[in-house]
Amino acid sequence: MPPIPQAEKRTLQAVGARRSGGSSPSRSELVQTLRRFAAEGDGIVALFDARAIAGERHLLSAWAHMGRTRARGESRLRDRGAELALYVAGDDQLPRALAKVGVSDDSTEFVLLVERPRELEPVLRTFGLTRDDSVYPRPPTESTLERLGVSEPERNAVPPSAWEGLVLERVALLELSSAHAAEPTQKP
Repeated sequence: MPPIPQAEKRTLQAVGARRSGGSSPSRSELVQTLRRFAAEGDGIVALFDARAIAGERHLLSAWAHMGRTRARGESRLRDRGAELALYVAGDDQLPRALAKVGVSDDSTEFVLLVERPRELEPVLRTFGLTRDDSVYPRPPTESTLERLGVSEPERNAVPPSAWEGLVLERVALLELSSAHAAEPTQKP
């Protein structure tokens, strides 16, 4: 696999985080904050359950595949943050994608993604979250793959060191399905 670009040189920034106190902020409060950021339109702000994230390549690949699809005029959703969730989940239906990677009331660890020109720390404060570098990045676990819909036979077919590749394959397949869906139907 090619090396990951240095964090300082990336347009997309990501950081691990957790709730500052107990169950606060609630899922509802987090979603409302996401909606406010989306309405402002200054680049993507996305928040995912850290249990569903298989490392840096997972997020960077999802973002790159989404960008290529949008550049071809094949975007699936108006909201880029919601569309990114499709790619992160490797699923073409938003409700299923959010069930896999979205935040819930039992989420305690998060991965926050912010596109420049926004900066991570002010966005973290707006969400009421505390930065925690132990949350992200970390390698995928069996639980991560299960959450993303990678079956036990698929997991058992490769060593754990290749699990990240299973996730990246799902991200890439979503882009391919988008390109295929956008092709005009040919009549005989």
